Amino acid sequence: MSQSVKRTFAVFVEDKPGVLNRVASLFRRRSFNIDSLNVGATHEPGVSRMTIVCEADEDTAKRIEANLYKMVNVLWVDDITHKQTISRVLALIKVHCNREQRDEILRICEVFRARAVDMSPDRLTIEITGPQDKVEGLVSVLRPFGILELVQTGAVAMTRGVEKHGLAHPTVPASRSSAA
Repeated sequence: MSQSVKRTFAVFVEDKPGVLNRVASLFRRRSFNIDSLNVGATHEPGVSRMTIVCEADEDTAKRIEANLYKMVNVLWVDDITHKQTISRVLALIKVHCNREQRDEILRICEVFRARAVDMSPDRLTIEITGPQDKVEGLVSVLRPFGILELVQTGAVAMTRGVEKHGLAHPTVPASRSSAA
């Protein structure tokens, strides 16, 4: 039995109402927990891209991919877990601080390449973008100051290099093309 790991799926879908709900429902019905979900427009009109991160072993990952392909509005699915990728999340962190702590927190932000986006006499809101572990690192360093609020996006990820994922002529698996 293969070991369960965090899997990242790039899922290209038609940009139509209800698609996100149907994809999320597929995961719910199969009792797969979504760790991160991000949806946004692509460079191709009428096509959205979902980046879905979930815990799954090899067999489960194949079942997830096969079930996604059964959905009418899904155009293309790629498990990019073991490919070279660039992955980023965005976080906003509101931290309690007094005047004396403000300079220290701003120096910490420099180390993490984060930036202050809002300031009040007793609070500082910080924006950080990067890999999940970088965000978690900043959060752990800021925790002693008192985190008042934290929000972060789901991961967005794409493969590195020359691999092209245009959908004008997508690579459709044999199981999908025979059903057409």
